[in-house]
Amino acid sequence: MNAIRSTGSKGSFATFGLSKNILRAVTDAGFQNPRPIQARTIPEALRGRDILGLAQTGTGKTAAFALPIIERLAACRGRNPRALILAPTRELALQIHDDIQRLAQYTNVSATTVFGGVKATAQVRALRKHPDIVVACPGRLLDLMGSGDVRLEGIEVLVLDEADHMLDMGFLPDIKRILASLPTRRQNLLFSATMPREIRSLTTRMLREPHVAELEHSAPLETIDHALYPVAQQRKTDLLLNLLNGEDCTSALVFLRTKHRARRLARDLDRAGLRAIALQGNMSQAQRQRAMQGFRDGRYDVLVATDIAARGIDVAGVSHVINFDIPGTPDAYTHRIGRTGRAECSGKALTFATHEDFPAIKAIERKLNMQIPRIKLREFGGGEKQSSGRGSTGSQPARSRRRNGSGASGRAANGHNGGDARGYRGPRDTKANRGGANSVNGKRRGGTRPAEARSTESGRGFTPSPAGPRAAFGAGLGNSGGGRKARGERRSHDASRKPRTKTYGRRAR
Repeated sequence: MNAIRSTGSKGSFATFGLSKNILRAVTDAGFQNPRPIQARTIPEALRGRDILGLAQTGTGKTAAFALPIIERLAACRGRNPRALILAPTRELALQIHDDIQRLAQYTNVSATTVFGGVKATAQVRALRKHPDIVVACPGRLLDLMGSGDVRLEGIEVLVLDEADHMLDMGFLPDIKRILASLPTRRQNLLFSATMPREIRSLTTRMLREPHVAELEHSAPLETIDHALYPVAQQRKTDLLLNLLNGEDCTSALVFLRTKHRARRLARDLDRAGLRAIALQGNMSQAQRQRAMQGFRDGRYDVLVATDIAARGIDVAGVSHVINFDIPGTPDAYTHRIGRTGRAECSGKALTFATHEDFPAIKAIERKLNMQIPRIKLREFGGGEKQSSGRGSTGSQPARSRRRNGSGASGRAANGHNGGDARGYRGPRDTKANRGGANSVNGKRRGGTRPAEARSTESGRGFTPSPAGPRAAFGAGLGNSGGGRKARGERRSHDASRKPRTKTYGRRAR
């Protein structure tokens, strides 16, 4: 890689040859030395090369593509908009827009956002002012393209940020439609935390001889301490409260799988005296922005979120990321924990795991190439295997349940309903099936053996009849005469009985 002419001290942003106005904004933003992803991509991006950046969330990728774009657009004018940045979520689009506004504040470069969830009127009005940069989510951008409110013939630079997440959310067809409407000659920059097969296919189609900057994206950040808490499902909230009340927890981001559970958990934490708020899909855009801003400003100490909102959360100083629910994939784990330990600050990534979650934990550890330290707290069910159902056999494999009680059902084997642990229970929960003819509520009486062990003198095994107590009583007659005699007596006994007549409130005559 050829070196760019240095205009400042080694290791500073001045070595990139950025203009004075941009360097001034960089200083105001608090940036001192370039992060690794920035040092490896900014020089090549300034030359106009296509870029493939592979780095974890929180490593400074936004400035890695924003600074070269601002430098290029500030140098000369063109047909606006000239740069298009695609992001998967509204939160991330707003965060990118805020960073561009801060880095371009001393230039004439302007930017606007386009995303769904709000009325398009204000966005159309902003597009008519011909901004230099459009930061958009694919769905709303396609809508405005169809209505003619945005035209992309002048695009010179295209950026796909968090490309793997966009593919996870099903945006690949939308991205292909947008690519088809862009000018053929343009600079492309693609940034991703992971590299699935679909991303490789997209890079082959989109990038031309790209400069690849890969920062060991499968390895965990050194600034993050990982820990795994084995816990019973019903004790997760208690464990969470215990950790959030710790002295080292200043602000926490708690992840769950579903928006409804996220809302309920935030409500429970708020009732417990914590300043907590949820961030989930059912909220309006104004509510989401208020929640995010309140978390940034410190009005809320705990933000309970789902994976959909994970990519747009860029808050400095998050001390803890807690996986209340296990992530669906190892890549989702990488994206979640990237919310802490940012900008070379330290952070903790804590994961709650029930007994059923450990296969997924093994997959995460293989992805990270490390073993996550276990912290077992017996008061929260961390020292023993816990069940997720009502009975103690609920979490056992099916083979173990079949062995329990020599074929008896799990409930009978555990002594529910007062039944004998050894007694066979037939298809119907009857007195005869629970303990035989000579039992009451499953308790043996008069030395009678359990039904499964009882046999006739002829050697035939006794099988409880599903027909109920009367059949079981008939089958038990004449033990000294063999099973055939017992069946004959039962038939003659039943034949001598008169048919019963249904009665409705009075005695039948």
